Amino acid sequence: MTLLHDLVDASERVACTPSRRAKIAAIAQLLQHLRPDEIRVGVAFLAGELTQARTGIGYSLVQGAQGPAAETASLQLLDVDRALTAIAQTAGRGSVAMRTRLLSELFAAATPREQSFLARLLLGELRQGALEGLMVDAVASAANISAADVRRAAMIAGGIAAVATPAMVQGLAGLQAFSIALFQPLAPMLAQPADDIVDAIGRIPSASIEWKLDGARMQVHKSGDQVRLFSRTGNDLTAAAREIVETVQALDVRSVILDGEAIALGRDGAPYPFQDTMRRFGRVGEIDRMRETLPLSVFFFDCLQLNGVDLVSLPGKKRFEALASAVPPSLLIPRIESPDVKSAQAFYDDTVQRLHEGVMVKAMDAPYEPGSRSAAWLKVKRAHTLDLVVIAAEWGNGRRRGWLSNLHLAARDPAGHDFVMLGKTFKGMSDVVLEWQTGELLARTVSREPWGVRVRPELVVEITFNDLQASSRYPAGLALRFARVKGYRPDKSAAAADTIDTVRAIYASQASPHSGGARA
Repeated sequence: MTLLHDLVDASERVACTPSRRAKIAAIAQLLQHLRPDEIRVGVAFLAGELTQARTGIGYSLVQGAQGPAAETASLQLLDVDRALTAIAQTAGRGSVAMRTRLLSELFAAATPREQSFLARLLLGELRQGALEGLMVDAVASAANISAADVRRAAMIAGGIAAVATPAMVQGLAGLQAFSIALFQPLAPMLAQPADDIVDAIGRIPSASIEWKLDGARMQVHKSGDQVRLFSRTGNDLTAAAREIVETVQALDVRSVILDGEAIALGRDGAPYPFQDTMRRFGRVGEIDRMRETLPLSVFFFDCLQLNGVDLVSLPGKKRFEALASAVPPSLLIPRIESPDVKSAQAFYDDTVQRLHEGVMVKAMDAPYEPGSRSAAWLKVKRAHTLDLVVIAAEWGNGRRRGWLSNLHLAARDPAGHDFVMLGKTFKGMSDVVLEWQTGELLARTVSREPWGVRVRPELVVEITFNDLQASSRYPAGLALRFARVKGYRPDKSAAAADTIDTVRAIYASQASPHSGGARA
């Protein structure tokens, strides 16, 4: 049986070396010592992921669960996964107390190093450099098969964790079962960010531009009257969106695999906040009622298979032509082709005015690349800025080891003369900034924690972010989405930072007219 301790050792070796070859070797060495029933869990954890779709574990729960640590390593890898599954399955009255107890028991069985690893894993902050691409190469090395074969299977299966066990146990033969097929969801093609429309058009001159909706990515499979809906992570959403099932059943095609976005829209066509759309997928027992109060619409932007013909390798223009032949115009994402910068900017401005997230700029000659974050698709999203105060910071990992990296950000509360945390970010900082802010934050330290430092609320930093969302994780009931450091503001004192009232006003303004304003 493999101990969590062994995985933590491998994780730390990966984080400590800048060499890609050394990272791959460290992971491959561990994988070769895992039992078949441990491989999927080990690969997921090293990639910074969980095997459970959702656990109900947030920042406050992790903080509250951490206590005295075990002196010796005895926690087994599968014990951790089983404990997290038990937490994920906890629901109903008393579920918060039960999750807290189960997580506290898990942390109590962990050593200090294991506690730190688990906390970062559970909060999505395990930045050790073992990204999906690196894990593909490590699995290929451990199984002695080509990385291209592993990558193809992972793209189709929805991620490397899903194919690691057959690759390790059966080799190439184990991967041959992964082919594009109906009711077997593919990993979705993803986009890279662009600064603005000018940047995006400059990088993809021959492009289509389409709305970017802030909804739920959805892959739809149809064969005859049978229809199934899958999330971007491969979870089955069919029971939660019956109106979309009925819409697709009515299509005049024998079989099809569609890529699109489900979103809740008001009668005026304006979108509900993202979290309202996601409520539809968390309350399956209330579907009939929620269909009346929060109906889902679907817009399709790609066609991956049509009447048994695989379209993935075709250029985007041909795939969209196939899509347009399969679905009515009302279900197609609004788009334009081959625009100049002026018309592209006008399209973007109109999209944002309609309260959508931004636009996608796509190369019309590019194939569909399942699971890849490709430069053939670029996203241009609306952005806001706030001047916030740093109240704490976490030590970095990997090449950021020794620097304070992940910033805890807060807005000023003029009523309570305090600061209200809104989220964290480690993005947008150069090495020069990291070195400078480490010195400045250490000089303002009021307490040291295992994860970092708490500091006097004095440094003001300008933060760009896409949106705000309701969140029980932070005291204000709001959290930043996609936050990034734009730069420090030495010209401003903490008393000049933006207030929580300003934050709430932004949240209210981003809400659609029919949503009743902020939902914190």
